[in-house]
Amino acid sequence: MKLAAIDIGSNAARLLISEVTEIGNAKPVFTKLNLVRVPLRLGFDVFEKGEIGSKRKMMLIQTMQAFSLLIKTYEVHHVTACATSAMREARNSTALINAVKNESGIEIKIISGDVEATMIYENHVAENLDREHAYLYIDVGGGSTELTFIADGKLRYKQSVNIGTIRILKDMVTDEHWNVFKEKVKQNVRSKLPVIAIGSGGNINKVFSMSKRKEGKPLTYELLKDYYKELSSFSVGERIRLYQMKDDRADVIVPALKIYVNVMRWADINEIYVPKIGLADGLVQSMYEELKLAGKIEMKIYRGTSKT
Repeated sequence: MKLAAIDIGSNAARLLISEVTEIGNAKPVFTKLNLVRVPLRLGFDVFEKGEIGSKRKMMLIQTMQAFSLLIKTYEVHHVTACATSAMREARNSTALINAVKNESGIEIKIISGDVEATMIYENHVAENLDREHAYLYIDVGGGSTELTFIADGKLRYKQSVNIGTIRILKDMVTDEHWNVFKEKVKQNVRSKLPVIAIGSGGNINKVFSMSKRKEGKPLTYELLKDYYKELSSFSVGERIRLYQMKDDRADVIVPALKIYVNVMRWADINEIYVPKIGLADGLVQSMYEELKLAGKIEMKIYRGTSKT
């Protein structure tokens, strides 16, 4: 079965197409067939003007039309599309959702920050991790940051805060915002066990790639702090030239690192793993579970190399 999830964030829209298969009685295997990212940057309109302007409105409609064609080409069985921080706050989000549905056939659902944090937890990141640590999942977006704290294999705390890379770039995050965020982390991310971070988002993935670390190896707090200082010393243009960054990555990577570094310091975390997962992955897994419960799964079961 092929499933598709669309994540419309404050900085970019992503389409993830996955194929789900079962091998005997084992857990389902999610195979990524395609992942497409389009830097719509809706937050630049919304956080400054309160609504999505005509240019980005057209960009979103055209992106959804392109996604719709890809979904048809891959013969996807089920699709879900969710929008987060920027669309939550846009005055014209309802009209834009209707326009997207009319032009592309894709129905967008706006989800709350808490639901977003829950969807991230649906990745089941901690299932195969040891019980000798607690884990803080940190997902940094353009408009918000989602925290999910897991200890003893259970979800202990989830939080969505309106501190994101675009809001920082727009000077919309005050000292008071940072102080409130700090207190929430200190009060809720507590464990007798050492806490390890799990990072999600394009910025932490870029830093991981720059670090030349092997897959499965963590980044340290000190390394992230060094990257923050180093990248902060260059202009956006210099980051593009020196680090081969795209322009829509070069401007947000520094505020993203500021968030990761702060959260890790407040929670006394020394290491962060970067498994390259995000909201779209959680959406796919959540959709699969819902379809299975509703009895709508017609799964092709693979045994060896033959199909039945």
